[in-house]
Amino acid sequence: MVLIKNGFVVDPANGIRRQADVLVKDGKIEWISGEDVRTVKDNTCDVIDATGCTVAPGLVDVHVHFRDPGFTHKEDIETGARAALKGGFTSVVLMANTKPAVDNEQTLRYVLEKGRKTDLKVYTCATVTKGMAGKELTDMEALQKEGASGFTDDGIPIMDAGLMEQAMAKAAALGVPISLHEENPEYITNNGVNSGKASAYFGIGGSPREAEISLIRRDLQTALKTGAILNIQHISTKEGVELVRQAKRRAAELRMSNIHAEATPHHFSLTEDAVIQFGTLAKMNPPLREESDRQAVIEGLQDGTIDIIATDHAPHSAEEKKKPITEAPSGIIGLETALSLGITNLVNKGCLSMEALIRAMSSNPAAMYGLPAGTLSEGAAADIVIFDAAAAQTVGNFVSKSSNSPFTGQVLNGVVKYTLVNGKIVYKNQSF
Repeated sequence: MVLIKNGFVVDPANGIRRQADVLVKDGKIEWISGEDVRTVKDNTCDVIDATGCTVAPGLVDVHVHFRDPGFTHKEDIETGARAALKGGFTSVVLMANTKPAVDNEQTLRYVLEKGRKTDLKVYTCATVTKGMAGKELTDMEALQKEGASGFTDDGIPIMDAGLMEQAMAKAAALGVPISLHEENPEYITNNGVNSGKASAYFGIGGSPREAEISLIRRDLQTALKTGAILNIQHISTKEGVELVRQAKRRAAELRMSNIHAEATPHHFSLTEDAVIQFGTLAKMNPPLREESDRQAVIEGLQDGTIDIIATDHAPHSAEEKKKPITEAPSGIIGLETALSLGITNLVNKGCLSMEALIRAMSSNPAAMYGLPAGTLSEGAAADIVIFDAAAAQTVGNFVSKSSNSPFTGQVLNGVVKYTLVNGKIVYKNQSF
């Protein structure tokens, strides 16, 4: 048994927000003390003193790249798992753009079997189309039966509207999410850099907001038509946020709740100025945009238009990121900084409550994918994060295989002290 004492428990799924003790037994939540104070003798169990800390459901990231198989010089499932656990995540959903892509049962089994060998709960999507070529659907039913949690061609938009509708209809029939990267390449001259001040600085064409807006509009309409559970990934534009807001209202009128959207910590923390300052370390798809877009993303989180925070953890080697701005790959790592960025840039600035942050980083993403996570209900798996929201840390010393982050060297609030999976301490911060 493990007794977590004196912490402030935040469990949005059960409306819990109070000082309490938590007892873990046989890998599950045995009880959370309340007005009817429950006790257990300390000498009968391992004790974690959580004084001054928040105790919450383990974080759930539904947009992660572990680069395995095929690109393991950037990251692999073992190193990615360690990075996730350090960041307070207990469950992740991997993207399928590996090499080979997760468009077949053999690769799917490889990923899931390797994930089971880690302390992290590793789920994965399969691709929507074969080879992510946007031409032919995968056998979505067979892949789901083999363990795929959802479907995505993340990294490559699906341009065939008819095929997209077929995919959504199939996903709706299977009852699993379809997550979409919304960037129309027909609008883009150079990806990863906003078409505006940043592209002008580098003397390139960049990526305009219309690339995102056009596909979000199309796919929201298709989701409302088919009833598919749709996740608009890493939203970056104020227009995109408003389109999702309108679609959610329409879905409510139709008595549907199938529209979801995710924001990354970098899109609520940074603007295109960061690309000018940090170069390729702040190059990502979709790109960082203007301050009005950043504020719209925050407003979307505040009113529930954007119901999920996901990292889009995208490791790349130092050699790759040293290439010129038009040649370097897009993406940054995010698992080890996400919670701190949420605390520093949302909670501490009065934009979100701690409960709302945990909801967006745990219970909401778990619910969308139907994962057994995101709750401290009695009898639930004891997947728990314990963190000191007031403690400060300097970003660095990553356990990820890569270190491509514009946040390196910044001082952020929020330090994960313990991560537990199935009641087992799988990460302990030795510095605090």
